[in-house]
Amino acid sequence: MTADFYDTLEARDPALREAALMAALPHQIANARQHTDAFAELLAEVEPDHVRSRAALARLPVTRKSELLARQQAVRADRERGAFEPFGGFATIGWRGLKRDAGARRVFQSPGTIYEPEGLGRDYWRVGRALHAAGLRAGDLVHNSFSYHLTPAGAMMEGGAEALGCTVFAGGVGNTELQLQAMAELRPHAYVGTPSFLKILLDKAAEQGQPLSVRKALVSGEAFPAALRDWCVERGVTGFQCYATADLGLIAYETSARQGLVVDEGVIVEIVRPGTGDPVPEGEVGEVVVTTLNPDYPLIRFGTGDLSAVLPGTCPTGRTNLRIKGWMGRADQSAKVRGMFVHAGQVAEVLRRFPQAKRGRLVVEGEMAQDRMTLRVETAGAVPEGLADQLAVALREVTKLRGEVAFVAAGALPNDGKVIEDLRKFD
Repeated sequence: MTADFYDTLEARDPALREAALMAALPHQIANARQHTDAFAELLAEVEPDHVRSRAALARLPVTRKSELLARQQAVRADRERGAFEPFGGFATIGWRGLKRDAGARRVFQSPGTIYEPEGLGRDYWRVGRALHAAGLRAGDLVHNSFSYHLTPAGAMMEGGAEALGCTVFAGGVGNTELQLQAMAELRPHAYVGTPSFLKILLDKAAEQGQPLSVRKALVSGEAFPAALRDWCVERGVTGFQCYATADLGLIAYETSARQGLVVDEGVIVEIVRPGTGDPVPEGEVGEVVVTTLNPDYPLIRFGTGDLSAVLPGTCPTGRTNLRIKGWMGRADQSAKVRGMFVHAGQVAEVLRRFPQAKRGRLVVEGEMAQDRMTLRVETAGAVPEGLADQLAVALREVTKLRGEVAFVAAGALPNDGKVIEDLRKFD
């Protein structure tokens, strides 16, 4: 299987790509340390020139969305003291009146509330690559039904489409009847938006006996299961999915091979054990952690909170970058047990104290007010005497809750990224 590549980067030798990424990494870390208050603090002890490998990168702290939000909120609260910085000290660009007084073209608001900057430049969010893989080409009219209000999704897709030479209809969300009217009268070649709204449009068009001209689609923002993908194909629309966030832009995209998602050329992706920053072996499910090479918003080891896993080998289309399985759930797991919250990071902290413990899962069972916690731990070989008691003590120290410990063979726990499994039923 061969492909019409977006550019030569997609098919380069993996070793050359890795060398280029690792060469760019120290410059991005130096940029983040020098030009952002947040990373000046978070990476204060890091020598940028020493971070030239994935192993060195893995020693840096993970910054999760909750921390980004907390820093943004803290600086907003300090506005009266002259520390106003809506991006929490993570951006190198802004506008007049901020510490970073230029360079931002737009600013967006995501739920939380989290603010994200958009800088200058063609296809700023790098979505053109995903649109190209979905079959869009110069001259196509693209019906963009992602939101243009507050969040960046509409602008992200529009920028990528314009970079390809497409024309864009700014449909936005909702107003199904008006959007169908526009589709009937403008005859777009392609759709971008959520898969659920595409289904609504196709259903409504069929109900009204209205043929649609759309034949290709790039969807995101929701799961795109194979059943829905095939349903769309039966109605004449071939859809592909991409994985992008408001913080990072494009992370990975689907190709005609339909074998996972190929990682974008402008980011470094790691899969780590939930609640930690420790990379997992290839194939094991963990949290997606991304380092972007965008100098305006230089997020270093940004934890997305999403679960995925690396696929072995390269894409049959000839694209040679890393592949991931796609979205497999959320990594920011927690459970409330006997009135106390237990988080995935706490389970990881317990396991980290014992080299004999390979992987673990905290299982919560029981009825209301009768919760039982069992830490199931994978070990290789014989279990050292007293290890169960030591783990139980550590579990109580970290979580402030009593729990049992049960050992299982290496590889016995499901490979689904779960660190906390809540089996209680709340009627």
